Amino acid sequence: MTHAPPAPTDLVGRTVGPYDLEGLLGQGGFAWVFRGRELDGSPVAVKVLMPRYAGDPQFERRFRNEAETAAQLQHPNIIRIRFVARSGNYVYFGMDLCADSLAARLQREGPLPEPDIVRITGDVAQGLRFAHGRGVIHRDLKPDNILLHSDGSAVISDFGIARALSGYVASTGVNMTIGTPQYLSPEQAQGRPLDARVDFYSLGVTLFKAATGEVPFASSDWFELARMHVEDAPPSLRKKRPELSKRFERVVMKCLAKHPDDRYRDASDLLGDLGGKDGTAAPGLLERLRRWWSA
Repeated sequence: MTHAPPAPTDLVGRTVGPYDLEGLLGQGGFAWVFRGRELDGSPVAVKVLMPRYAGDPQFERRFRNEAETAAQLQHPNIIRIRFVARSGNYVYFGMDLCADSLAARLQREGPLPEPDIVRITGDVAQGLRFAHGRGVIHRDLKPDNILLHSDGSAVISDFGIARALSGYVASTGVNMTIGTPQYLSPEQAQGRPLDARVDFYSLGVTLFKAATGEVPFASSDWFELARMHVEDAPPSLRKKRPELSKRFERVVMKCLAKHPDDRYRDASDLLGDLGGKDGTAAPGLLERLRRWWSA
């Protein structure tokens, strides 16, 4: 008699490590995310590897190594990972619980006002600058991985997960989708070497989605979608939404350049185009940009 694999609902109401799991927040291809509580009652998000992956020593090792690397990225615009551990049959890590995600907000509200997108972009760019400066590339930036605090500030989650998956696939030959096809850079679609500029392309797709409610390239066929990323010019942002500023469109289209050399060299350059002369974060960025872009 075979037993059905455990479902995420089986964990709701149970304790994993120091966390009481209260409800399922979401799930991806290899992990579940729960809303939980620490022993002192503080809310927390808990990512738990699905048992079929937690039972694979090589996958677990890669997952834990990358999660531990991400935990060292201590920055206000990168999700704080508290620690990574195993509890019984489950490998998990606890992280700060955010009120919302960009993906959920877009689903509720549709395209966002330009100033809101610019503010979120500034936060994301600051997080990328910090991570890239420490040699860590995200490789799967998308609205689901941009989380929002109750004050509207943005943080990046899931640093290193795509790297763990790609390393696992390369070493085992297991068939597993890496990255999100709609957000893949041309170099990812072609299997070329990657550097930090891959994240700017995915950010460009994310900004296009936030501004229009659509991704620039869509197809139900993975190979056709890959070809579009490599060969097709993205649609005009302002034709889809004329009230957007020319400056914002230029930022997005530079992120979406086919060749990495034509994208932003680093996040400081992107921040500079968002209004910081030296590429540094500045208080009141949103209000300054409102005045600057309306001039």
